[in-house]
Amino acid sequence: MRRFVVVGRPNVGKTLFVLNFAGFLGLRQLEVIFREPDERLYLRRYQLGEALAELVDPEPHSTRCLQSVLVDLPAGKGKTQVELLDTAGLNNGIHPIPAIRRAIAQTLGVLREVDGILHVLDAAAIGRGEEEPGELDREVARFGRLRPAYAILANKMDLPEAGKGLAQLRREFPGQYIIPVSALRQEGFREVRRYVAEQR
Repeated sequence: MRRFVVVGRPNVGKTLFVLNFAGFLGLRQLEVIFREPDERLYLRRYQLGEALAELVDPEPHSTRCLQSVLVDLPAGKGKTQVELLDTAGLNNGIHPIPAIRRAIAQTLGVLREVDGILHVLDAAAIGRGEEEPGELDREVARFGRLRPAYAILANKMDLPEAGKGLAQLRREFPGQYIIPVSALRQEGFREVRRYVAEQR
């Protein structure tokens, strides 16, 4: 089984991507494994709609531990199982809330353990000038290039100005594999599926 971690700043759409990608692959009932920063594990079973309602939140830092879902991807004439790990949002500097600091540390720790990294950025916010790919994103990109598989997911392509943000990302990360997606509308998911399935 291969493991891909989904990382990025708060509210870029990581959890929505993981859940809707699982739905795109045909899952309607999900088993989500939660791994707390203190290593406690527990499992919750959800209907897809229930998981979206409970786990996706517009408030930043609502994800405070690793949340993983197992999915099957095509591999030759068969299938291969991939664990997708949703993570706490990364932010610049030291967060004042201890639980969030622990969750961020957990995210950083798991980066070294996985087979691939999917780095989510908010193309619409970048296009509107509300945020820029900062040093944190560049650090993730530099680290990701040293891993077996690393791709940037330019998310929120369904929103105005996302095309402008995508163009900026391509300038900021020349030569980097960037997949335009809409986690909300499941757009670009075929390319993500192909990319993840091709990694060995």
